[in-house]
Amino acid sequence: MNAELASAAPPQSTGPMTTQRPAGTRSRWRNSLQQLLAVASLVIIVIVFAIINPDSFLTLTNLSTILTTVTTVGLLALGVTFIIITGGIDLSVGTGMILCGVMAGVFITNMGLPLPLGIALTIGFGGLIGLINGFNVAVLGLPSFIATLGMMMVTQGLSLVISGTKPIYFTDTPDFGAIMNASLLPGMRLPLGTVLFLVLIVVSVVILQRTLIGRTAFAIGSNEKATRLSGVNVRAWLISVYVLCGLFVGLAGVLSASRLSSAQPTGGAGIELQAIAAVIIGGTSLAGGRGSMIGTVIGALIMAVLDNGLRMAGVAQEWQQVAIGVVVLLAVYLDIVRKKNSSTGATG
Repeated sequence: MNAELASAAPPQSTGPMTTQRPAGTRSRWRNSLQQLLAVASLVIIVIVFAIINPDSFLTLTNLSTILTTVTTVGLLALGVTFIIITGGIDLSVGTGMILCGVMAGVFITNMGLPLPLGIALTIGFGGLIGLINGFNVAVLGLPSFIATLGMMMVTQGLSLVISGTKPIYFTDTPDFGAIMNASLLPGMRLPLGTVLFLVLIVVSVVILQRTLIGRTAFAIGSNEKATRLSGVNVRAWLISVYVLCGLFVGLAGVLSASRLSSAQPTGGAGIELQAIAAVIIGGTSLAGGRGSMIGTVIGALIMAVLDNGLRMAGVAQEWQQVAIGVVVLLAVYLDIVRKKNSSTGATG
């Protein structure tokens, strides 16, 4: 299978330009440069907000708040990274997260299932959402934008239907709220959910760089036709990628509901755009074939710090949405510029 994936990679030029840098080296150099730019942007944003709010922004309490905020967005971004690397998109991760939170309320509060079983079923429900998305894209041939846009509407409606448009509270299961809010170490504001996010960053890096599903995702995003002609079952691997993203969505739903100690069926609006923007800011190309989990984490931190800093600066909610929208547009534009530069370098 490794040989098949190797044969799926785009052929490199063997012309007279012997001094041309290998494609793999150029790609790694571009990824490193993009991550450095993202880190520089994060540092600049932190400095600006620290100047605006010198007494409160860099406090341990606020930094803990930022880490808590980045956990749910970051989990969604980690899952979406796999899909975008294949050249697809998933617009349903935000509303899917809300639906998974509602299902956690159904399993744990309404049905009275044991906490571990309820959490496992919730994460599995997220995987089911991913399975349906993957089937629609890989088997039915629907464009990922349309397939996941439809799923976004479906999950948003189901959240309201199943919950009866009312929040579901976890008053009888205080341990559920402790998942996200309890500190792992006494005297330190280091929530267990944040620690779990840090662990999953490492797991995601390993999956993307060291496993067959990660290498196949890169191959599909680079050249899906060549990957299919090499004998790889592209449909099955695409479905696997969407299911993997769905598992991240399910876990994000658990942590989001745990943070509030309730499942809010009307929340989560626009969080999918924040997750996608984090992925693009981190250097993953919307065209597929290139991406980095570390870059995604940096992008998620930028979004979380931006949201936190604007709120602390007293910026009105509607202007916060404007700012986040501008960041999304800028991220997509930068991806287009990177793509044009890559094409120029490949043909120059």
